Amino acid sequence: MQTIGSQRKIVVSADGAGLVSQAGGLLLLETLRVTGLNKALSAQLERWRPPRAVHDPGKVITDLAISLALGGDCLADIAILRSQPELFGHVASDPTVSRLIDRLAADPARALKAIRAARAVARRQAWTLAGQHAPGTDGELIPIDIDATIVIAHSDKDQATPTWKKTFGFHPMTVFADHGADGAGEPLAIVLRPGNAGSNTALDHIDATRLALAQLPKQRRRQVLIRTDSGGGTHEFLTWLTRPGRRLAYSIGFTLTDDIQQAILTLPPDAWTPAYDADGKVRAGAWVAELTGLLDLSSWPKGMRVVVRKERPHPGAQLRFTDIDGHRFTCFITNTRHGQLADLELRHRRRARCEDRIRAAKDTGLRNLPLRDFTQNQIWVEIVALACELLAWTQMLALHGTSARRYEPKRLRLRLFAVAARLVRGGRRLRLRIAASWPWASQLVAAITRLQALPAPT
Repeated sequence: MQTIGSQRKIVVSADGAGLVSQAGGLLLLETLRVTGLNKALSAQLERWRPPRAVHDPGKVITDLAISLALGGDCLADIAILRSQPELFGHVASDPTVSRLIDRLAADPARALKAIRAARAVARRQAWTLAGQHAPGTDGELIPIDIDATIVIAHSDKDQATPTWKKTFGFHPMTVFADHGADGAGEPLAIVLRPGNAGSNTALDHIDATRLALAQLPKQRRRQVLIRTDSGGGTHEFLTWLTRPGRRLAYSIGFTLTDDIQQAILTLPPDAWTPAYDADGKVRAGAWVAELTGLLDLSSWPKGMRVVVRKERPHPGAQLRFTDIDGHRFTCFITNTRHGQLADLELRHRRRARCEDRIRAAKDTGLRNLPLRDFTQNQIWVEIVALACELLAWTQMLALHGTSARRYEPKRLRLRLFAVAARLVRGGRRLRLRIAASWPWASQLVAAITRLQALPAPT
């Protein structure tokens, strides 16, 4: 029998000098610099800077965004940065941060407009620097995914109400630009709503879409594919999307009505073509067909097509009353005129990546809204969007061509951000020395070097 030797005792002391944790946060600082987000926020938020104030409101907001990107989930987590001024600079105290949030929340419409304007300027710069790695540079449509999600509140907060899922909290509407299979995605809009807000409220879809389009560079605004679930399949929203001069493509889920079910029954067997799986290959047990010519669509926008998918439910799945002959049916509508039905249906199903983006946002401060007032939480949600964008832009600018371009926040933090290093001064330079034994040290150094080589906006 082998014995297990006791582990050597480690003596702990708090007397280290020149050491920093979260050294990978330098990636986020460099992304701020090259996108100009820090300067844009400082310019837009100047009106909220009191006379003789020491701290720039733009710097405070970017510090909060960095703390969320590093894993924080409340205002007090800005202390992660405050404890390391050599890396993150002079960081405001907790009372100063709280007072700024209160000042912004006192004029939410103007404050949100200012932050969103800064985000749009920085996004334009980020996409320009990314070149061919930015969305839409290949001439293809940029998928813009709209989806609502539940944010649970564990206390009685302003406008927190029971939700349709029998929980209690908020029901924000999110809009993400999809970077495709080789990348992540970035939030274009996160609109905070009370918990009892509807899933198919057309006005909310329109407001969220309008905010998202305003975030895109002007030359990309007519290169957009709006994707959403059946909550967006309303007359009012479709009419807004197809207004003359708007030139937006859409792919939207559609509810199976009685007319659609009757049309499905009249389809001949040769009307069905095999559907594709996520890799674009034929999937056994799944088919697609078009129903446009079998339905009365006179009350809907001109050019709307209805496509239906039929598939065998997976083993153990519970059938619904709308399932016919043991098959499950789903529909979507689109105004795309060309392309194979299987390709259009696969394009629509890739909207599911929006769920990944929402999960990442909830891991970056959206899971719990920490403030009491609704207007304060509106500012918080905007900071969450900033944090998610910093992560997405860092991956797009510094990590393209690597698997890290697809990392979710948790993996980014474990492998790249949460590494300790030593700050060394010498030769009039400040050097960050990362442990050579860190498995991802070379990747981190290469990413930081790539960002430092990019020019900052003047």
